[in-house]
Amino acid sequence: MQEGGGAPSFGFDRKPREVRTTMCCYTGSMLMRTFDHDESWAAFERRDRGWDGKVIGAVKTTGIYCKPSCPARRPKREQVEFFASAQEALAAGYRACLRCRPDDIGRDREAVAKALKLIESAEEPPRLTELAKAVGYAPHHFQRLFKRDLGISPAEYARAFRAGRAERHLQESERVTDAIYDSGYSGPSRFYEDARQRLGMAPSAWRDGGRGATIRFVIADSPLGPLLIAATEKGICRLTFGEDESALRRRFINAEILPDDGTIAPWVEGALKAIQTPSEASEVPVDVRGTAFQEAVWRELRKIPLGETRSYADIAAAVGQPGAVRAVGTANGSNPVSVLVPCHRVIRSDGTLGGYGGGLENKKKLLAAEGIKLERQRDLEL
Repeated sequence: MQEGGGAPSFGFDRKPREVRTTMCCYTGSMLMRTFDHDESWAAFERRDRGWDGKVIGAVKTTGIYCKPSCPARRPKREQVEFFASAQEALAAGYRACLRCRPDDIGRDREAVAKALKLIESAEEPPRLTELAKAVGYAPHHFQRLFKRDLGISPAEYARAFRAGRAERHLQESERVTDAIYDSGYSGPSRFYEDARQRLGMAPSAWRDGGRGATIRFVIADSPLGPLLIAATEKGICRLTFGEDESALRRRFINAEILPDDGTIAPWVEGALKAIQTPSEASEVPVDVRGTAFQEAVWRELRKIPLGETRSYADIAAAVGQPGAVRAVGTANGSNPVSVLVPCHRVIRSDGTLGGYGGGLENKKKLLAAEGIKLERQRDLEL
């Protein structure tokens, strides 16, 4: 591509050009408080599309700014500074790369925002082809854009949004059937299909503190101390250190809470094995529900292989929101099923432990049992 009829512009590969420095320094100092420059550089080195739209890299010697996935040759690290947006890079005197077209990210975000409004206002979830046509993109391309920004697909967002709306209506309505139609479902069968995939307990359990749900529990002895393990008929819904029956009853105030009679014994055994001998443990079903963002984070946690860790920044990037590191920490802390959804495998970028709801000593022991040796032992709260 040509710029103003001149020589080809390939982002990082361009002749040196003077750039105003006062605004750059000022903007850079502001960004130090909002995102990690080392993480940003790492995203550029691996050409991570998940970071597109989250950070802009500008090369001092060329006067060009690019998005992380730009295919051009990488410059030296000391020649690059980072900005939160293309507008900030422009204000600092840089111009857009004609190869990766970083300014198109703004158009992408507008398309995603428009799609969200269409999904949330529709009685029936729009098809991907309909959404893509409405926002002016090819379906397969828009699917990637949407998942990059939100960490989930349009269909997953629509299901989560409709389920959340159903939860509110179930809490307000006296009849489940009324709530189903008020939530935009075409009929009970569609709602129950979503409920089987998402809820685990009966739809009416959404209303009035879990009324109608049956939850069995045990307080098991584990190498890490007493462990509350509770499950619905679909899987384990609560696994925590230091909680007891009263805590479970406060969480599910109108559910039927029963001491286990052996029904969930295989799952209890599997959960204990995941602590004692994790290399021999088999997968145990879980029945958890959260916000769309929480569930996206929890899915990524379950993808972390045994014997490995990820940073909070890694998880944020994996769900398509690299700037949401603290939100990831919050979702991590909201995990209702410790160990099985392995939030203990998430540590800080500097190698320190970060936080853990079950206590940092238990986090150390869980990681040690999985063969993980931390490079640094300084324990800090996230």
